[in-house]
Amino acid sequence: MRRISFEQLKTVLKDLPENPRVVVSGNFAMPKALMSAFDAEVPKYRLHMLNAQVGIPHREGVSYESAFIGPGMRNSKQLTYIPSRLSLLPVLIKSHLKPDIVLIHTSLPRFDTVSLGTEVNILPAAIESVRANGGLVIAQANSHMPYTYGDAQIYEHEIDFLIESDEALTEHVSGPLTPIGRAIGERIAPMIKDNSTLQLGIGAVPDATLELLKARNGMRIWTETFSDGVLNMEEASALDEGVPITASFVFGSKRLYEWLHLNRRIRMFRTEKTNDPSQIGKQARMTSINAALQVDLYDQANASRVRGTIYSGFGGSTDFITGALHSTGGQSFMALPSWHAKSNTSTIIPLIDGAVTSFQHSHVVTENGIARCFGMSEREQAENIIEFAAHPDARAELTKAAQQMGLLG
Repeated sequence: MRRISFEQLKTVLKDLPENPRVVVSGNFAMPKALMSAFDAEVPKYRLHMLNAQVGIPHREGVSYESAFIGPGMRNSKQLTYIPSRLSLLPVLIKSHLKPDIVLIHTSLPRFDTVSLGTEVNILPAAIESVRANGGLVIAQANSHMPYTYGDAQIYEHEIDFLIESDEALTEHVSGPLTPIGRAIGERIAPMIKDNSTLQLGIGAVPDATLELLKARNGMRIWTETFSDGVLNMEEASALDEGVPITASFVFGSKRLYEWLHLNRRIRMFRTEKTNDPSQIGKQARMTSINAALQVDLYDQANASRVRGTIYSGFGGSTDFITGALHSTGGQSFMALPSWHAKSNTSTIIPLIDGAVTSFQHSHVVTENGIARCFGMSEREQAENIIEFAAHPDARAELTKAAQQMGLLG
């Protein structure tokens, strides 16, 4: 590894192939200074990033590709969507989407390593792929990035060039719980037993659920991502101290990042470990809680597309739903409001007429109630979704549609 300045970076980037593929730390961990310097020197390139946020380069010559679309790439005409479960994306990065250069956001060096800190995900696979193909790995080392353990640790010999840059991390501030988010959380929490393992994302429903679980005992975390709710559970002594907290990326407050730093309780693993359904299925009472845009009467969920256009992607939901159902005592919750306020339409619909993201959940949960699905006949499933999950104003039309579909007599 060679330490360089941003001025020296210009020389390093001159030998890149035409229109290189660059994989960059995604979600909320983009190395902003390094990305800006790269963009200024490379006229044309393909930017591969998970859940890219607003602020990524947007100009002629820059095209996008991703398996999970964030607001920075959403609705772009330059976007190529890669359909893939996140657990399988590392396979594609090593076989079909080989990078020419990888830009990572790391901690400052510690002994002979740096840490990927808050964002591990697909980056270890990208580093292995680019090094196997003679490409470059460039790190932006940041004093604000916490040093985390597990697959986050990268040896100096795996990095070609390192640039130090002092850059504040993006923080997540949880807003007040919405009435609907709290109502959904209040439905889910009583169904989760002590000594369960949790997978939750970031948002109103996870926040409400975790807040209501602080009085539990022996809870465990095996998840793709987490925020301050997990720290709150730790402080409330709700988590099993003998079991590490496992995740692949983290987004939260400065207090959360300070807690992560040099904390051996937390293992940051690569996506192909955290999202491996076989590993998820081995966790005790694995409980997955995911969100959807729509659910139909066959318990099929659309969490990826709006009016047929890609909005996000599979993400890790399909991995965790499958894994949870294979866990002893496990269960998967698909949570959503029963009514879409902007379009003034029901989110429970007769039949999804586009691509389906996932299906066969344990329960569909809205603010109105919990519809049991797993183990039910298709008739019972439809009846439960209409009676317990659908908005009261939608139930008559859904019942009529179910009769026409042959689901109800």
